[in-house]
Amino acid sequence: MKKALLSLIAFIVFSNLAIAQPEQDNPGPPPTRGIKRERIEAMKIGFITDKLNLNADEAKVFWPVYNQYQYELEKLRRDHRTSLKKAMENIDELTDTETEKIVDGEIVFRQNELDLIKKYNPQFKKVLTVKKLAKLYRAEEEFKMELLNRMNDRKGDNRKSGGAERPNPNR
Repeated sequence: MKKALLSLIAFIVFSNLAIAQPEQDNPGPPPTRGIKRERIEAMKIGFITDKLNLNADEAKVFWPVYNQYQYELEKLRRDHRTSLKKAMENIDELTDTETEKIVDGEIVFRQNELDLIKKYNPQFKKVLTVKKLAKLYRAEEEFKMELLNRMNDRKGDNRKSGGAERPNPNR
């Protein structure tokens, strides 16, 4: 039971850390981190604009609302990662009751994320058609998958260039 609980907590921590690390947690020199983050943000803006087929007038009213939403969402996630990281540093010394609080805190965090989405949904409806709002939610997921795929492709390229090529199991 305890191993299953620890596995669940580890999964939660690493999935949150891998998806949206704050700039200061990323390795590498500061200028590179800023450039990468800006590049990703620019890619996301282009991706969403393309998927939603926003014209200039729509973009002018949509992006300020979306940027505020993203700011609040990132702050919520950053605060959660910080507290979760501290808790996980000494997970083996925690009692079951303390560990249970961490797990319950994850549910609270996810509810807070959902509450934020619910808060912004009516605001998005004021600046987008319902169809474009549906496309927005879909585009966000597609962008995450695209970004993860690119990151995985890069990791694969780095592994290949660092030594002998890995055997292809499909051959």
